[in-house]
Amino acid sequence: MNCILKEVSLTDGADIYNMLREIGPGENGFLNDGNVEFSGFPVFLQNYVNMSLGINLANNQVAQTLYWLYVDNKPVGYGKLRHHLNDSLRKIGGHIGYAIRPSERGKGYGKLILKELLLKAKEKDIYKVLMTTTEDNTLSRKVIEGNGGLLSHISDGECYYCISI
Repeated sequence: MNCILKEVSLTDGADIYNMLREIGPGENGFLNDGNVEFSGFPVFLQNYVNMSLGINLANNQVAQTLYWLYVDNKPVGYGKLRHHLNDSLRKIGGHIGYAIRPSERGKGYGKLILKELLLKAKEKDIYKVLMTTTEDNTLSRKVIEGNGGLLSHISDGECYYCISI
């Protein structure tokens, strides 16, 4: 199995677009804002390239980098790595969020993408990662715990995990 984590690029094409469409608008509190028409896809990509550079951020946004997980040259999921946290992300979201396309779930790709995103966090000098997930999302909780996540507390149905790198 050949796995690679690739940063968002203006040259990303239909394979990425189709993956985002399959994932849909989001689940378990994770918003997939890539649910756009194909004609708007280049603007979507440009927005994420800018966001990774900290360009044109709204007041409530932080710089974040979007990555695609490819397995055997097929995109199977994506993850967002936030470069730092604001008050909102400390409550819900944390440093990392990820999604795996439904047709590829149950194959260990969630654990794999989180492992790779933690390496990217280290490259950005983030050594203590906050992750949040809903209390009833047992699959994400297992993925986080499988990557060294320690449950710090639960509040209003949201689990707060810390991963030290």
